[in-house]
Amino acid sequence: MALTPATKKRLAALAVVLLILIADQALKIWVKTHMVPGESIRLADWAYIAFIENKGMAFGMQFFGTVVLAIFRIAAIGALVWFLWRITRRAEVKWGFTLLVAVVTAGAAGNIIDNVFYGLIFSDSNGLIPAMLVPLGQGYGSLLEGRVVDMFYFPIIDTDWPQWMPVVGGDHFVFFSPIFNLADAAITTGGILLITCYYKTLNRLLSRRQSDID
Repeated sequence: MALTPATKKRLAALAVVLLILIADQALKIWVKTHMVPGESIRLADWAYIAFIENKGMAFGMQFFGTVVLAIFRIAAIGALVWFLWRITRRAEVKWGFTLLVAVVTAGAAGNIIDNVFYGLIFSDSNGLIPAMLVPLGQGYGSLLEGRVVDMFYFPIIDTDWPQWMPVVGGDHFVFFSPIFNLADAAITTGGILLITCYYKTLNRLLSRRQSDID
């Protein structure tokens, strides 16, 4: 039995989501069980594996509590999955658009796994020894209170401002300073490419949805 175009798109999107999720979680688990928070591994002058944990959003930003953020992420993933399911049925929606939505969905799901489960299955990282996997429910936190693991640090420019410059003279300057993970990269890269490469498609789909609501 031949697969329909919609089924092919859904299977491809599922493959993308699973690939990113597996890679993201494998890297996070390795870092969490082999490093302590604050530890770093130098790959190059501009690239490090630097382990930190946070309760916030992409790139370590923090605005809400862990539980509130986890609930928000679950709702966002539900909306993304629904949107992905809908667009696979539209023949006019290109494969690239569909796969980029899958990339963003996978990134959002990657961080929600940390929020939901890591507090239940990992011992606390105390700065002396790496965390360990523990029986479910014996970890450092409860459901929805897990900390997100970040590890990519790319200080492409790490220097001091010249003394003669007003205001910032002599201050230390780092570009790019955020520490992030693969899920963050998937959300950001997928979102930027969706906006820049498929702006018309995105605008048309959102406009059509608004028309349905009106």
